[in-house]
Amino acid sequence: MAEYMRSHMIADAQSGYCPGCLHALATRLVSDVIEELGQADNSLNVISVGCSALNILYWNGDFLSVAHGRAPAAATGVKRTNPERLVFAYQGDGDLAAIGLAEIMSAANRGENFTVIFANNQTYGMTGGQMAPTTLLGQKTTTTVYGRDAETTGYPMKMCELISTLEAPVFVARYALNSPKGIRDARAGIKKAFEYQLAGKGFTFVELLTNCPTNWKLSPLQTLEYMNTNTIPYFKPGVYKDKEAENV
Repeated sequence: MAEYMRSHMIADAQSGYCPGCLHALATRLVSDVIEELGQADNSLNVISVGCSALNILYWNGDFLSVAHGRAPAAATGVKRTNPERLVFAYQGDGDLAAIGLAEIMSAANRGENFTVIFANNQTYGMTGGQMAPTTLLGQKTTTTVYGRDAETTGYPMKMCELISTLEAPVFVARYALNSPKGIRDARAGIKKAFEYQLAGKGFTFVELLTNCPTNWKLSPLQTLEYMNTNTIPYFKPGVYKDKEAENV
């Protein structure tokens, strides 16, 4: 049995993520893949506002911290001026699908050659548990205390489905981090997205379904089951677009 070793990209520091939060797992998966690809000294993590910004405390690598929702715009500038670098944005759902919606859709439509890692936990995790664009119907938040209602607040936005309709993106996929299989699939998907970027193929997008024990007001174990019964049936995991595989 292989022994797991901490990636050198993860700082030797105690995590500040809430107990059971899958952001920590997402960070580990991304760091493992970057190290496996030999890109530890060549990667740049573009982070915006939200729980994802905590990565600056736990990541041994280069960062660019930007305004709320603006990670795709900043990543565009960095990648165009440093085309040899592995550039990726790490964003949450409130950041990406709300205030940053125009930024992500425009970058994807242009086919910018960087990667977006999208952590979707259906809530504004850091700023108070408000409803996010991805909050499920009936899901209670601090701004939908009786549950999200489609008539007044619309339906949860499916970002993989939206982005995959655009012509330019080369890889669009969604994975759930609440099971061993989902974790293995996510790791492989992140690796493929980074490999496509390094080969100059174009825009790649990986959505990771995560949880939020604090704002969902559930135990970490209960959140994993909630994902099975509520999150995953609506946000179906899978590869939504893979131009390279289609051309084989």
